[in-house]
Amino acid sequence: MITTPNLFTISSQKQFEKTALKVFRFQYESNLVYREFCDFLKTDAHKVKSLEQIPFLPIQFFKSHKVLSNENPIQETFTSSGTTGITTSKHLVTDLSLYEESYRKGFSQFYGNIEDYVVLALLPSYLEREGSSLIYMVEDLIQMTNNPESGFYLHNHEELIQKLIKLDNAGQNVILIGVTYALLDIIEVRKFQLKNTIVMETGGMKGKRKEMIREELHEQLCQGFGVTDIHSEYGMTELLSQAYSLGNGVFECPSWMQILIRDTEDALTYVDTGKTGGINVIDLANINSCSFIATQDLGKKNPNTTFEVLGRFDNSDIRGCNLMVI
Repeated sequence: MITTPNLFTISSQKQFEKTALKVFRFQYESNLVYREFCDFLKTDAHKVKSLEQIPFLPIQFFKSHKVLSNENPIQETFTSSGTTGITTSKHLVTDLSLYEESYRKGFSQFYGNIEDYVVLALLPSYLEREGSSLIYMVEDLIQMTNNPESGFYLHNHEELIQKLIKLDNAGQNVILIGVTYALLDIIEVRKFQLKNTIVMETGGMKGKRKEMIREELHEQLCQGFGVTDIHSEYGMTELLSQAYSLGNGVFECPSWMQILIRDTEDALTYVDTGKTGGINVIDLANINSCSFIATQDLGKKNPNTTFEVLGRFDNSDIRGCNLMVI
């Protein structure tokens, strides 16, 4: 069995591949759902020698099955948002410390020390339901800032506007993280010229507004907040790690997470760099569920291992992590 610290100290592609193959063998042996899926594909686990040979579990399995790689007690069940009548995904987490270590180290890798920031969270649709992994993460990051100015906002927009202006004018580094439609609501009330604030959108209109292509959305947000770039977070209920974009919709993974782009016509083959296909995610922090997930998102990989999210498969159901449809 692989030890947890090894997951977060990966420093090379060779080390990532070696660790991922160890995790694959472990999950094939200990995860009944994943093993049955691999066997259905007639995968000989002993012959899997590369990332491309690893079967990726369709993300829909988190709606219909208990995806677990151990028999430890469930510490938390994260659920996806969904409209009434739609079955939601359930990620059964047996070790919350893994999730905490993943998002804390992931944030640090891209943004540095959390104590350098005030975190303002505008996540109404997530706050208004139970089981959001995003709320769990942001609540912890807010506490880790050790700053009384950090906090959540629901519908008290005027209070948030005044806080944002005051902090930014004072030279305080701020991260405003918000669901897309709520950020648009704010700039309809007030236009800003922020100099010390990172605006980060988490994607999704939640049925509140019509979907927009990313370029149009980010242009509106840049103009409204007076910033040059809009940051983005790419995560989902079924993952314990997040990729971040520091602008232009170009995402980068932490060192224990990678993506592959599969052919939309043949899920078992992969397309070349720069070509559009389905996003497969390797999240090694998912050691206790499944680290190899075929998402319903469309994207493309760039030559420098960054990637872009271009929308979703047409036949995908609408759910909480829905990104801007192109």
